[in-house]
Amino acid sequence: MREIAPGVAVVPTLIANAYLVGDAESWFLVDACTPGNESRIQRAAERRFGRGGRPRAILLTHGHFDHAGSAGPLADIWGVHIYAHSLELPYLTGHSRYPPFDLRSPGFFTRIARFFPTSTVNLGTRVHTLDPSQVIPGLPDWEMIETPGHTPGHVAFFRRSDAVLLAGDAVTTMNLDSFWGTVARRKQVCRPPVPATSNWKNARRSVKLLASLRPSVIAAGHGLPMLDTADELSHLAENFLSPE
Repeated sequence: MREIAPGVAVVPTLIANAYLVGDAESWFLVDACTPGNESRIQRAAERRFGRGGRPRAILLTHGHFDHAGSAGPLADIWGVHIYAHSLELPYLTGHSRYPPFDLRSPGFFTRIARFFPTSTVNLGTRVHTLDPSQVIPGLPDWEMIETPGHTPGHVAFFRRSDAVLLAGDAVTTMNLDSFWGTVARRKQVCRPPVPATSNWKNARRSVKLLASLRPSVIAAGHGLPMLDTADELSHLAENFLSPE
């Protein structure tokens, strides 16, 4: 766990990142990594905010298992609600399944994605709708940006005062198509994960929208957080390539 911007710390795991946002008086967990990471995330939160503290809520950028996996146990431990966009709720409550991964495209992540589940966790009544048009209670400086494409209800979180972007999987900060880019985690602003992105037309629009915000920090679900990213994100938006 390390701070990447004032009031924002990353909790990295092998597959995905979670983020602690806020201070000891009022803080949130953004994304919850794969199942089984609840102890790791709880320890990181205690180191940052002190023992016995709990967040105001858990916010999800989307419902894939590598972002929502530990949300349920953490919500039970802390006694808090989980929030996601309304279009993600059918997947997070067992009513719908995400589309199968598209395994036709070349690339490293596509080759290993066949071992990942397309189903996600069932959060039942613990998950609630977060309205993008409303101020996030307890996080007045942050706004939720609708960024569909990777999933129907994907969102990002943005703080305009210092242009910090929590991007989820709308973009990544390492090249998941490359074996060495993935293993070395070389910092690079890249398109969303190929096999699990369901609508590339919307994904491109979302990248263009995020580029228009000119973020100074990109903290994504996959890869190390990056600084001074506005120009690189703009380049990705202008040269966005969808899979064949």
